[in-house]
Amino acid sequence: MVGSSHEAMHRIFQKDPALLTRALQQVLRIPFPEPHDFAGMNIDLTEIEPIERRVDTLLRAETDEGAYLLVVESQGKPDERKRGSWPYYLSYLYEKYRCEPVLIVVTQNSATARWAAEPIHLGVRGCPSLTVRPFVLGPDNVPVIAKASEAERDVPLAVLSAMTHGRGRQAPAILESLAAALRTIDRDSAAVFVQFVDSCLADTQARKMWRDMMTAIQYFWRHPLAEEVREEGREEGRAEALAEVILRILRVRDIDVPDDVRAHVEACRDLDQLVRWSERAVHAARADDLFALD
Repeated sequence: MVGSSHEAMHRIFQKDPALLTRALQQVLRIPFPEPHDFAGMNIDLTEIEPIERRVDTLLRAETDEGAYLLVVESQGKPDERKRGSWPYYLSYLYEKYRCEPVLIVVTQNSATARWAAEPIHLGVRGCPSLTVRPFVLGPDNVPVIAKASEAERDVPLAVLSAMTHGRGRQAPAILESLAAALRTIDRDSAAVFVQFVDSCLADTQARKMWRDMMTAIQYFWRHPLAEEVREEGREEGRAEALAEVILRILRVRDIDVPDDVRAHVEACRDLDQLVRWSERAVHAARADDLFALD
């Protein structure tokens, strides 16, 4: 028995699946390919076991036009699995928060940027039901900031410039301009920015240059890998300072640090372990992520 119009409106296509394709082709004029066969599938989409899905960064932006959810994904190389997960993220977030989601992909690689910018079409070829168009920030559109005056006007943008372009012939001017600009902002923010840049400098020469500049201007909070322990008997003091850097990074990134996590970090005296935690703090979504791989 069919008990409602809701049930009837979809069950007719269970009765005659070919009707659905005829409706697509003849009524909606969608060039749907002719099926060879049909198979009924389980309609229950409930996930019995929890599946962990995380975006890299999620921000809510309130505007005069309403709220937007900014989904930021950092992409090192093409990954075809993202062609399925990115639409899922946007659909899930819209359903949960009823805010318009916006996908922004950031990358240091031009080829990856071109790949990420390709629209994702789901559905009939040439007439998709869902299209996702990522916005991409990469080497081809992030500005090169190689003058100290420009870097001082927008230090975070200068940091992104260094993270994106910190290699090749442009690296010295970019890094020198940023180093000068960091003197003009608060020490906590500078501490985080220094580590962000160091983590993104794949070029050995550029990274050495950056660490030397941070040493010259006496930023102890430069990336912990930038210096070796030079004085015996100072390990405990260095461990305390590095623990404070880790907690400072999390604080600046607005990540809540429970008391047990804080105590665990502050009690650690293993410099190598603290270095690993400091690297994870840059990308962690939660404070507990510091210890995820230990």
